Amino acid sequence: MIMTRTGRFALGLVALIVMGCSSDRGLPIVENRDGSTLIGRLNPISAIRGDRGRAGAGRLCGVRGIEGDVIPQITSDVPGCGVEAPVRVTHVAGVKLSQAAILDCETATALHRWVRRGVKPAVGRRGGGVSELRVAAHYVCRPRNHRAGAQISEHGRGRAIDISGVILANGAEMNVLRDWHNSPHSRALRQMHRAACGTFGTTLGPGSDGMHEDHFHYDTARHRGGPYCR
Repeated sequence: MIMTRTGRFALGLVALIVMGCSSDRGLPIVENRDGSTLIGRLNPISAIRGDRGRAGAGRLCGVRGIEGDVIPQITSDVPGCGVEAPVRVTHVAGVKLSQAAILDCETATALHRWVRRGVKPAVGRRGGGVSELRVAAHYVCRPRNHRAGAQISEHGRGRAIDISGVILANGAEMNVLRDWHNSPHSRALRQMHRAACGTFGTTLGPGSDGMHEDHFHYDTARHRGGPYCR
């Protein structure tokens, strides 16, 4: 039987869809601007599965290891506040956040990098390793250091996160306020804090300005002289 060109194309398309249904490995995943993929366009079932699994598998912001959800744009009547493309992050590099943090993708990616390159190496196997980050603050529309009349904080732009402690798998906590000085955890806390310099645009902690004695403040602001670390 002689198959027409149209028939051959239709048969090939059916085979391609079947491949997508049976295994996503059969085709390259090419993400489009709208977040869809080649497999997703050809195979709606795969698209649904992929969208559900992307956050769970850690594909938020296009980075494997960041988990959470894309949320609608945040607007504010206060000039300078709001996030154009926010995400709600629940886990980074396998580490849970004590509360889901609303950030932009640049800041979420920096947090993920810090956990991988700073927190985990500093903690090592102590207490079974890192289990959770205690988040003290993320998005909130407010002035810097809560001072009336000051410029809007990077928190008000979704570009900052405050960490007050690191919880280990055995339930122990490396607490910034309690353990920064004269503690078995002091060295690890200082090591992970130093590792944040350059990963974030601003790195503040105990001894920096009197406002950060009980937490690390990290944001992705850009400074003319390079990263600001204290």
